[in-house]
Amino acid sequence: MEDPLPNDKEIAAVVDLFYERVRTDPMLGPVFNAAVEDWPRHLHRLKAFWSTVMLASGRYKGDPMAAHLPHADAMTAPAFARWLSLWRATTDELLAAGPALAMQARAERIARNLSRAVVPRTNSGDRGTMAP
Repeated sequence: MEDPLPNDKEIAAVVDLFYERVRTDPMLGPVFNAAVEDWPRHLHRLKAFWSTVMLASGRYKGDPMAAHLPHADAMTAPAFARWLSLWRATTDELLAAGPALAMQARAERIARNLSRAVVPRTNSGDRGTMAP
């Protein structure tokens, strides 16, 4: 029976390939490359984050919301949608169906929470959140 969760090795592979794609993406690359000064350190932190999120490893110590707030101006609904699209493609490519779906569901929840916190309100007063 397939494990519904990825292991740490799979998480590391997803993070590495995903952020390689993000860094060269025409929409996301400029945003992430301007925000991240030390990519090896950042990738190590992201692997710890995803290990904690997916496996309850406790390796990540930090506040993701606070880390993203300084970049709120660049975090638009289309950017969140693009981020999720690349995440889905990467997890589908590298993982079996169960772990891929688990990581996708968690990423969607994280993106939804971040977008609610940082995407500016539209003229109508609604949050410019991404579509589910």
